[in-house]
Amino acid sequence: MGKKGELIVGLDIGTTKICAIVGEVTDEGIDIIGIGSHPSKGLRKGVVVNIEATVASIKRAIEEAELMAGCEINTVYTGIAGGHIKGFNSQGIVAIKDKEVREADIQRVIDAAKAIAIPLDREVIHVLPQEFVIDEQGGIKDPLGMSGVRLEAKVHIVTGAVSSAQNIIKCANKTGLNVADIVLQPLASSEAVLGEDEKELGVCLVDIGGGTTDIAIFSGGSIVHTGVIALGGNNLTSDIAIGLRTPAHEAERIKQKHGCCMAALVDEDETIEVPSVGGRQPRVLSRRILTEILEPRVEEIFQMVQREVERCGYQDLLASGVVITGGSTLLAGMPELAEEVLGLPVRRGLPRGIGGLVDVVKSPMYATGVGLVQYGARNLEMRNFKIRGGDDNVYKKVGKRMKEWFAEIF
Repeated sequence: MGKKGELIVGLDIGTTKICAIVGEVTDEGIDIIGIGSHPSKGLRKGVVVNIEATVASIKRAIEEAELMAGCEINTVYTGIAGGHIKGFNSQGIVAIKDKEVREADIQRVIDAAKAIAIPLDREVIHVLPQEFVIDEQGGIKDPLGMSGVRLEAKVHIVTGAVSSAQNIIKCANKTGLNVADIVLQPLASSEAVLGEDEKELGVCLVDIGGGTTDIAIFSGGSIVHTGVIALGGNNLTSDIAIGLRTPAHEAERIKQKHGCCMAALVDEDETIEVPSVGGRQPRVLSRRILTEILEPRVEEIFQMVQREVERCGYQDLLASGVVITGGSTLLAGMPELAEEVLGLPVRRGLPRGIGGLVDVVKSPMYATGVGLVQYGARNLEMRNFKIRGGDDNVYKKVGKRMKEWFAEIF
């Protein structure tokens, strides 16, 4: 955890909104002291497609958060998502020097685990240790100081497109911000909405955003699978716009105000007023029609989640069930429909474990932003995120490595 009074800022660059959340480290944990949110214009399916529009939206969100928190924001933790994200498991083995595990050994075994061929256009975003094995003894979370001869690490590696990470950093830099770290969005959301017991028993986090649905599966306290589905809340909005023949902004308003994805929860005689396109008169329609448009699409999203879970073979490990979060999950009837499709207990995930402006951020739509603040507080070594092929001189790297080797030998 960081020092008391230290400020940590999470910047959630999403497809529908850009949200900046300011957290202050206190004795009890983290207090949320500022929040700024602005509609996002420059992203599609979680990936930046217009830098100028994204920069303008980030500026507005940051200004709003600075005003509320009464501080100046320089450094942020930002999330990354999109169809280009790929996660896979790997392992590495090294011999333990002096028969006792030191920090250098842990670093070496993690380096060995991530020493795999990755295409030049991809970048390692996270190397997440799942467990360590010392001389056939598994299930070790922290091997430091333990005795043994052979150290093995099982890790989950998350990679993303270099260009997508570069564009996110470029947008933040153009706003005058440093990026302390780029964090996978479902990993950030898990910090805010999942309990340790859920992660231990096995849980699937489904983060339904505007452009994408992100999946993270935890078992034994560690992340074992990550995946991205290129469907989200924007698909629901466009379905409503086409189905009810109404402008997109009106479709979004109708979805938020009247949306429900289970026909059983809607009365036969409920009606809604739907504005028409091209200056025609608004129409009064049954709310059932809206439900019949939304239900198949939400069902499709959860069927794709189920296929993803079955494909990676973890469906029997989810003893805690499924936690859904993200702005789109505010739709009435979504947990019930998810339970029906997935055949597992489902709950909505709200940010928890925080103080301060709790009532403002206690909504699934702020899960990623709050999670980024909590991730930042846990990992306050403040490493500035570097992209491969950036200003890191390869000779400096080799020289540094050689110095480390000599230090270890002599």
